[in-house]
Formats: sequence, structure tokens, C-alpha cells
Amino acid sequence: MFTELDFRSHIPIYTQMVDRIKHLVASGVLEPGDQLPTVRQMAAELRVNFNTIARAYRILDEEGVISTQQGRGTYVLEPMPPERASRIRSAALEGMTKSFLEHAHQVGFKPEEVSMLLDELIASWRETGEPPMAVD
Repeated sequence: MFTELDFRSHIPIYTQMVDRIKHLVASGVLEPGDQLPTVRQMAAELRVNFNTIARAYRILDEEGVISTQQGRGTYVLEPMPPERASRIRSAALEGMTKSFLEHAHQVGFKPEEVSMLLDELIASWRETGEPPMAVD
């Protein structure tokens, strides 16, 4: 659930973590009252520095997304208003798209090539109701 971090991205890991948790809350995957892993557990699971996760949790706490209670844990707070949840989802989609386009450009693809393939994949998604899966 939290493992979708891009260690090659120019976006700091703590920022990616903040965005990921906000997206999980906005999409209803994480609900009010759900407990998040401890900072140490999350850092170990993701193999990142403890301070990186602590910084992300601190930002989320200051923004009212989560609440960290000393000795009890870290919990998701009440749901965001629909408008804010929509903005967060839109920002996450835009960020993912920009990252993808940046990477495609770096490996030499032209906009027309990317557009044509995306059109095909989106048409398939509409037809089947399932997004195309990445092949490892």
C-alpha cells in the first residue's frame, strides 16, 4: 500500500510519502480511525531513513490528515471534504503523469509516440473495464 515510492524521482521521498498517504485517504483506502505503522516500522518496510518518515508524518499531522498520539500510535483523522479530496486526487494524477512523461522524454520518446500508445491503452481500458497491467 505504501510501497509506490520512486527513489529515482526528483521528488523527495518524504513528499512522495505525504502525497501517497493523502491519496489513500482521499480514495477511501485509508479510513478514519485506521492506524498507520509506526515511524520505525514504516522506515524499515520501505528501507528509508527514520527521519524521512518522521518528517512525512509530521507534515500530515500539521495538515490534519493524521494524528500522532504519544504511546498510542498514529491514526487517520476524519475524512477530507469532497472538494479537497478531489483536488488531492487530481494533483496526484497530474504528478504521476508528469513523472511518466519526463521519464518517457529522458529515454527518447516523442510526444506523438507516447500519445498514440496512451490512446490505445486507454481504449483497451474502456473496453475491458480494467487498466492494462505492467509486465515485469
